[in-house]
Amino acid sequence: MKKNQQTKKRKKIVYDLISCKEYQPMRAKELAVLLQVPAGKRDQLHEILDMLLEEGKITVNKRGRYEAVRTSNKKEQEKKEEKKTGKEKKKKDREKYLTGIFIGHAKGFGFVELSEEEGEDVYIPEEETGGAFHGDRVQIILKKEEKGGKRREGRVVKVLERGTREIVGTFQESSGFGFVVPDNQRFVRDIFIQRENFLGAKDQDKVVVEVRDYGTRKRSPEGKIIQVLGSLDEKGIDVLSVAKSCGLPMEFPEKVLNQAERIRESLNEGDFYGRLDLRDVTMVTIDGEDAKDLDDAVSLSKEGNLFHLGVHIADVSNYVQYNSALDREALKRGTSVYLVDRVIPMLPKKLSNGICSLNAGEDRLALSCLMDIDEKGKVVSHGIAETVIHVNERMTYTDVKKILKKEDKEVSDRYKELLPMFFQMEELSALLRKRRKKRGAIDFDFPESKIELDENGKPVKIYPYEQNVATRIIEDFMLAANETVAQEYAQAELPFVYRTHENPDMEKMEPVLELVHRAGVKVKKSKEEIRPKEVQKILKELEGKESEAFFSRLILRSMKQAKYTTECTGHFGLAARYYCHFTSPIRRYPDLQIHRIIKENLRGKMTEAKIRHYQEILDEVARQSSAMERRAEEAERETIKMKKAEYMESQIGQVYEGIISGVTDWGFYVELENTVEGLVHVNSLTDDYYIYDNSRYTLTGEKRKKSFAIGQTVKVRVTQADARERTVDFVLAD
Repeated sequence: MKKNQQTKKRKKIVYDLISCKEYQPMRAKELAVLLQVPAGKRDQLHEILDMLLEEGKITVNKRGRYEAVRTSNKKEQEKKEEKKTGKEKKKKDREKYLTGIFIGHAKGFGFVELSEEEGEDVYIPEEETGGAFHGDRVQIILKKEEKGGKRREGRVVKVLERGTREIVGTFQESSGFGFVVPDNQRFVRDIFIQRENFLGAKDQDKVVVEVRDYGTRKRSPEGKIIQVLGSLDEKGIDVLSVAKSCGLPMEFPEKVLNQAERIRESLNEGDFYGRLDLRDVTMVTIDGEDAKDLDDAVSLSKEGNLFHLGVHIADVSNYVQYNSALDREALKRGTSVYLVDRVIPMLPKKLSNGICSLNAGEDRLALSCLMDIDEKGKVVSHGIAETVIHVNERMTYTDVKKILKKEDKEVSDRYKELLPMFFQMEELSALLRKRRKKRGAIDFDFPESKIELDENGKPVKIYPYEQNVATRIIEDFMLAANETVAQEYAQAELPFVYRTHENPDMEKMEPVLELVHRAGVKVKKSKEEIRPKEVQKILKELEGKESEAFFSRLILRSMKQAKYTTECTGHFGLAARYYCHFTSPIRRYPDLQIHRIIKENLRGKMTEAKIRHYQEILDEVARQSSAMERRAEEAERETIKMKKAEYMESQIGQVYEGIISGVTDWGFYVELENTVEGLVHVNSLTDDYYIYDNSRYTLTGEKRKKSFAIGQTVKVRVTQADARERTVDFVLAD
């Protein structure tokens, strides 16, 4: 009773102040100063303000300041509330509650991702987000069911669990207080920071803020700066901010580093016990010039028409024991992350670049898949063994390409003893690729973006990085090993982690096939499931066309994402019945996990107890690994987009030729030859009337009629670029 009286008294004091004639609208912090509310009790003031807001006695203006509600407005508001409450009561029985993850949008609205059983995402209008932050687990009510092709619409009724405690952004200091503007535009509200929580941050610093109060619809969220990353002008701070924003761990815990330090950096004869000794077998690693974590080596010999291919993978599981600090951290990270200016490794460098890395000239422990392959590219027999190996040469893709294309005599002379093996590798690679193609495997052979940075971390060059004969050799050999290992363990019916890729959802694929058909490519179009071989035929017909890379990406995006599962359901893209990830345990946790299973089996220790153990843990391994892979992909994608936009900031006014890569109601996107994509806004096209039909704009005026369609080549001028927003804007060039 005493508490109620106290609350009533405080409400009257605050309301009387806000209602008096002399009062000028203020923020909560200014009110706290005026009312002499100490910092430790300001939550109580916020509660009082929220109560007054709910009662309709006060409101918050557009500048975030509190003011009294006029009597007439108050009555109107009460009527609206009564009407709204009545409607909600009538609808209550018909309302369906769903639970999912809220995905915010920069424009204020959002979507809620539901489980597969509950169907497609639900659209949440801006006024119905219920204070949800991006990443929150929420409960929603459906307002509108799916109708006429429009997605379902809902309202957030409750935030069940906050998905984000820490947010990365830019600190903006004002007189006596500050705000953090989130980098991730899915967080649409700035975070209020009191002076005592600045942590020494200066205006425009990049910071990490811990959200202490998520605010209300009328009141800003409030937080405390827990880390100052540095000035935006400092080298690498922009990439670090993206990494932090995605939740990537930048440092290893001390316990993990200490455990890594205790691991010996060299081998002795005792380490070789029970292993197949392959140190006399000639083998090489083939990687990029700057690679340091070398987890696969290859060997090859030929007898008659039979190839003996060895794929030798670093035995990381020998050093990372199950449930150790190293193992728990590796599972937590799931994968190494390759950003534009750095690598965030899954394992400490002492392991990933040291004893686990298959460095040339050093004895190393490995898990080898030894395959016999016939002249048709078929694996006719194989064996998997724990081995000890000794890599002869550390080769690069560039040098192997020069050798096979006979582009550099000096390089060929340097590796003359290995030349026969390299040419046999090229021969076997072609056979394996031909066999995969025959069964319908899809080869999305379009270039990735390569960004060169200067000593200050600024982008100076962007260009497409295409596969060559050497990268294809390694890809083909790794695929062969992955399929071979997966088939053995699927047929043995032992617990395992597979890499699976489900058949496409035809509702998503159908519009893409329609666009391809409009581009003059023969398409077998139906509502039935499409087969890999049919996609392969479409890609074959696109070969040589200017729009080949665009349509290839479009088809790829319309497919489902590959993921890790404990069920072997096949890989659509590879047209493979069996597939797993076996070849990269230094940088992928599923590979490390299945190495343990393989070794238990090889040693005859796969008991019923062990089988139960793996059955209990592998579903979570697959789920966590898939989730961390998505996180890594997002960070990699965002840093690339940021650096592309930063590069284009220096290209304002320049004219480029590109291909229309997408058409929307706000304009069309154009992809340049250097892989940068930008938007031509519709309002920059013409003042004439236009027709938009999902694949093209048709502009109609008194003197002209012109269409702009997906896949069409156009010339554009760069008008604007913004690295923070990750956007590039074009106009059509004459």
